[in-house]
Amino acid sequence: MAVHDGFQPVKSAGRTLAVLEALAAAPDRQSLGNLARLLGIPKSSLHGILRTMTQRGWVEADPTGTRFGLGVRALQVGAAYLTADNTVSLLDAVLDGLAGQFGETVHLGRLDGPHVVYLAKRESVHPLRLYSAIGRQLPAHATALGKALLAEHPDDTVERVLAWPLHRMTRQTIDDPATLRTALAEIRERGYAVDREENTEGIVCVAMAMPLRRPATDAISLSIPTARVDATIEARIVEALRSAAGQIRSAGALITS
Repeated sequence: MAVHDGFQPVKSAGRTLAVLEALAAAPDRQSLGNLARLLGIPKSSLHGILRTMTQRGWVEADPTGTRFGLGVRALQVGAAYLTADNTVSLLDAVLDGLAGQFGETVHLGRLDGPHVVYLAKRESVHPLRLYSAIGRQLPAHATALGKALLAEHPDDTVERVLAWPLHRMTRQTIDDPATLRTALAEIRERGYAVDREENTEGIVCVAMAMPLRRPATDAISLSIPTARVDATIEARIVEALRSAAGQIRSAGALITS
């Protein structure tokens, strides 16, 4: 367990949080054995943690009592985070406007270490669309949102933040350090990021960092199936994102805390 500035993390608290993070990342309920192997926690200790968390509503067990998932308390805390976050309310109108203009999936994402997390979204009006969920965590290097925000930082910071080797989501995902550095330099130059099927096959995303903090921690993207995207649509999206960023700068809506 890492020690920073002389601080020794509390082992039991760390294990409890590790359980929450593992359940949040899992698509299905997890067995005691799977969680123990994943987290490196003895089954006897993990069983006690899960029972305590179940009693408090943070974890729910299936009818057999052998498989576990997040409980309603986790939803309540997540909702409270979004309610208290100024960014989501400040950008609500921007998200609505982009969704109305293009009819495509719009995401607000935040950089969280080597990942980007969806804070808000607007659904596409089309049956063929990207399916996603608020709170979903994705590798930053494999998304337009993440690359737009990574480009806010110098390369040495990016290299410290990302988890190496880089995970490949699709055949198009950038996993070479030199290629990623080049891509981030291009994003800094032009002011926006694109992922062409780097995160999800058949989906192109265009994203731009929003100037609410320095460096920016939040970005907005539009995600479009390849069947509906062309150079003209992409240029219109970039212009709309630039307009949104410009409105935020003009309003002086910098968040300082």
